[in-house]
Amino acid sequence: MTDSPVSADRLELLRTFLRIVDSGSLSAAAAQLGTTQPTVSRRLQALERQFGLRLLQRSTHGLQLTDDGRRCQQMAQRVVDEWDELQAALQGEPQVLRGRLRVMVPHAFGQAQLLPSMLTFLASHPQLSIEWILDDQRTDFIAGGIDCAVWVGPVDEPRVVALPLAEVPRIVVAAPSLLAGGKVDTPEALQALPWVSLTTFYRDSIVLRDPHGHARQIDIRPRLLSDNLFVVQQAVRAGLGVAVVSAWIVAEDMASGDLVQLLPAWQAPPLPVHVVFPGTRHQPPRLRAFIEAMKQALPGVHGMQVRGLGDAALRDQVVLTSDSQT
Repeated sequence: MTDSPVSADRLELLRTFLRIVDSGSLSAAAAQLGTTQPTVSRRLQALERQFGLRLLQRSTHGLQLTDDGRRCQQMAQRVVDEWDELQAALQGEPQVLRGRLRVMVPHAFGQAQLLPSMLTFLASHPQLSIEWILDDQRTDFIAGGIDCAVWVGPVDEPRVVALPLAEVPRIVVAAPSLLAGGKVDTPEALQALPWVSLTTFYRDSIVLRDPHGHARQIDIRPRLLSDNLFVVQQAVRAGLGVAVVSAWIVAEDMASGDLVQLLPAWQAPPLPVHVVFPGTRHQPPRLRAFIEAMKQALPGVHGMQVRGLGDAALRDQVVLTSDSQT
């Protein structure tokens, strides 16, 4: 027996709405809920009547959330999560992670370093889904509907919670062809070479430090500037210039001889890695579980180092990272 808009439980209306949004269509939501498309349509209409708002509208691309629908999605998800959490706690049942997480990660780091850990986490929770958004920009969590993000680099934005995970060592590299038999034995010698800049972290100058804490600011002349780490890596391999890059991304290039590390005793300060989420937003169990999984996994990921290591330990880490590829 199908339910009517009048008798349908309000929580069930919210669940149906969220399922429609996640699945992308009324028919897909009906199949997942084990009911019919007309029933799903009636539930949606009942919810819209209760709120006096249009939550979804049809377009050539299918169902699209309205602005009111987007706000409703965020608040409805919180209501459903809190109810499920309460029910599981009172009934003494192990909580099953459900719903969808929207996670934003940097392009290169999200593909090469974080992807295996995310897939392992997803495999452990078959009723959970993740929208893995690759973006090097730091977007607004609320406007973008983002549950959490992994940021590489300093975090200085208000109203967010940033939990440190690890650090990314950075080294100076170049293609052997760029050096043409010449020797680079001081930081100042780098100024005579062309450069490739990773604009997220440096453009026209870069600071290098030695194991004793001495710092040098190097003014550089970039021939190429890009905010994408993969682009910088390929440009350096092609001999376009010198670059400071994350050690993990060039470990294989160094092992094969396609790239060499310049001035091993001088490195750029390591970049901190944080998992970041809004400080005022409710944290459903799936978000808490994902954050904990990242805290456990990332320090052990190839090429990462635990925060707080000294420069000597950092240098040893980089050397071991390169040698482990041979």
